[in-house]
Amino acid sequence: MHILMITDVYFPRINGVSTSIKTYRAALREMGHKVTIIAPDYGKTTDDEAGIIRIPSRGLLVDKEDRMMKSRHIFRLVKQLKDMDIDIIHIQTPFVAHYAGLKLARILDVPKVESYHTFFEEYLYHYVPFLPKALMKSVARRFSKSQCNSVDAIVVPSTAMLEALRGYGVEATAEIIPTGLDLRRFKGGDGAAFRKKYGIEKDRPVLLNVGRVAHEKNIDFLIHVLHEVVQTIPDILLVIVGEGPAEKHLHALVKELGLQANVRFIGYLDRDTELKDCYCAGDMFVFASRTETQGLVLLEAMALGVPVISTAVMGTRDIIEPERGAIHAREDIFDFSKKIVSTIKDKHLLHLLSIHAQLFSSGWSDQCFTRKMLNLYCVAIIEHEIHYTTNVVSENG
Repeated sequence: MHILMITDVYFPRINGVSTSIKTYRAALREMGHKVTIIAPDYGKTTDDEAGIIRIPSRGLLVDKEDRMMKSRHIFRLVKQLKDMDIDIIHIQTPFVAHYAGLKLARILDVPKVESYHTFFEEYLYHYVPFLPKALMKSVARRFSKSQCNSVDAIVVPSTAMLEALRGYGVEATAEIIPTGLDLRRFKGGDGAAFRKKYGIEKDRPVLLNVGRVAHEKNIDFLIHVLHEVVQTIPDILLVIVGEGPAEKHLHALVKELGLQANVRFIGYLDRDTELKDCYCAGDMFVFASRTETQGLVLLEAMALGVPVISTAVMGTRDIIEPERGAIHAREDIFDFSKKIVSTIKDKHLLHLLSIHAQLFSSGWSDQCFTRKMLNLYCVAIIEHEIHYTTNVVSENG
């Protein structure tokens, strides 16, 4: 099978969507399928493998990390794509990629599926703060309903995300297919080496948060939680890994609360080398995002034996609520901080949680979910062929 994926974001832009696409592409190719990706050119040299087509793009005022592909350059590829014998188009993002993907599917006469990676209802208003929050939520719901109902099938990474879309009035065929982990890549990791490099004492208790440093990730709540934890564990350290538009706000908050000695901003780390060491340097992974459609970083931490304490909102529910290697905390400073303190102080409990975390994450293999994705592709292709045959018979009387 030849799958064409089209996306508004991909590496070197680091986020969960890029990671999901790369994970599925690798697993599909390992199973013998062809995957071509259409993605933005970020204006920098990229070490791309064959099969990745970069499209000229322009910058965005609301988000300097992202780019907008120039549509006319996508449609210049039509002849090339026709020669590739594409079987299905998988749209990964809702901007230029969505509308270009719909048009390409019509031109190539193939089915189209779309992944719904982002909970826009709790996301959009952070980037358009001058408009009322209620208005932006309403816009996000209508936008999501319209887009999801325009494709043959949608892929959602969690139960909660599917419930939200059905609540909007999305009627399209939908499958819950999270992004799995290549468990072979989540072994090893040298926490001691990471601590030594960044001057963190080997016995110092460390909380870890990895991901895009954005307002919707609710990291400011974690910093307020840390302020409470410090009253009981004065030397505790929160390591924040990643970059994003909320950095300036969070640095100011850390200074305002007098936590400069208790927070370390690390920036981006290479996923295949230093990030694993970083995960292993943490005693617990802490998370409180309100917008996650899955929470892949939680599974990455758990695969490396790092217990998680997190709120269970949207996609993180499927990971946190089983309470296997993870502790569920409310979005309440005192509840969250109390659970951190009691767990960090109990070394036996931490060890048990670490074992359970690894066992739980082992059920989230990329191979398992890729087979589910392939099944959805096959169903969409068959239904497309049936629809085409029915129309031909009808037209011929």
